[in-house]
Amino acid sequence: MDYTTLTLSTRAKHPPEMVPAASLYHTLQALSDKRRKQGKRYELALVLSLLVLAKLAGQQTLSGATDWIRHHGVPLAQRFGLRRQQMPCQMTYCNVLAMVDSKHLDELLSAFFIRWEAQARCGEQSSRLLIASLQTNHAHVAVDGKALRATSNEVHPVHQLSCYEVATGIVLWHCNVQEKENEISALKPLLAPSWVSGRILTLDALHTQRDLCAQIHRLRGDYLLIAKDNQPTLQEDIADLFEDAFPDRRRWKQAETWDKGHGRLEHRQLLSSPDLNDWFRKDWEGIEQVFRLERTTRILKTGKLRHEVVYGLSSLSMSKAPPQRMLQLARDHWAIENRLHHRRDVTLGEDRCQTRTGSVPSLLAQLNSAVLCLMDRLGVRNVARQMRYLNAHVDQALDLILLGQCSVY
Repeated sequence: MDYTTLTLSTRAKHPPEMVPAASLYHTLQALSDKRRKQGKRYELALVLSLLVLAKLAGQQTLSGATDWIRHHGVPLAQRFGLRRQQMPCQMTYCNVLAMVDSKHLDELLSAFFIRWEAQARCGEQSSRLLIASLQTNHAHVAVDGKALRATSNEVHPVHQLSCYEVATGIVLWHCNVQEKENEISALKPLLAPSWVSGRILTLDALHTQRDLCAQIHRLRGDYLLIAKDNQPTLQEDIADLFEDAFPDRRRWKQAETWDKGHGRLEHRQLLSSPDLNDWFRKDWEGIEQVFRLERTTRILKTGKLRHEVVYGLSSLSMSKAPPQRMLQLARDHWAIENRLHHRRDVTLGEDRCQTRTGSVPSLLAQLNSAVLCLMDRLGVRNVARQMRYLNAHVDQALDLILLGQCSVY
């Protein structure tokens, strides 16, 4: 049997002033370890860092990561200051991941990436963090859920909510939707001033609920939500306003955009109005405007047209968020799908990973998000290409984990 029986590996000790501020390995050392001291072979920060390294090198499964780490045991042991070169077996990773405090891990990682992003923007001039124009990078957060397909055949498949900073690519938290709840009930206890206050929240139409709007408004945040079939009266009232044959448009505002790329031409037009604020204010706390968003997409190769009209509401005033800004916010919401969930599935192979043991799938998903955050902090435009480069240059991958820097291919 392939079980590791080494004593606890030790690492080279560095004085605090020598530890880089952007060291992911150093940050993970603050993670609480629930394991008993007896029989502990590897420190928690080391195990997680090794898995992140394997993922940076393109390994998509736990067995593949285990083999990759063992094949590179010599350079890894040298850089981490280990006394022995033998690396953990696959069961060790499963057992360790099952004991990780996922909430504490999210807190450490989000704080680490926010600190790294702030340092990159402002350097040593900490006063620049107070400049309003620089704070907008953290203003818009998108919340969305994703099913982990590896668990789709289980009795209770894992469905994970994520909170994503659109401009920075930082994931503030993950949360698994429990067996007898849905995204709506899972999100409510997570709303807190620490991440809601002063931010703009965009969510799927599923979350267009009166209680949620009230909670966000009371926490001094703002919302932008879409009204669909789950709120038929709201949707019908907004549609009646904008589809009226002879409307009073004196307070309406309009903006449109044209975008060409990826083989299609897209036209987006948004109409906004404050005319229903008094009508809705009793039920939809904080409402400042309603809008009509029309999207027309033409596939250039076939000429096929796709047309969609949606209606929504927002607590952002029309002076604070004119139609052009609303268009941008509505479009940027999809970054959580395109830049987080899609890249986790396709580039990092999350859907192909068949690990199903307990909480391990959701912990691996958190590490996948961390890998993408690392790539975003480096300014990597092609993640798959950078992963191939790091696989061929392990020293660069180690520099990224230990020093927060590496060459971008």
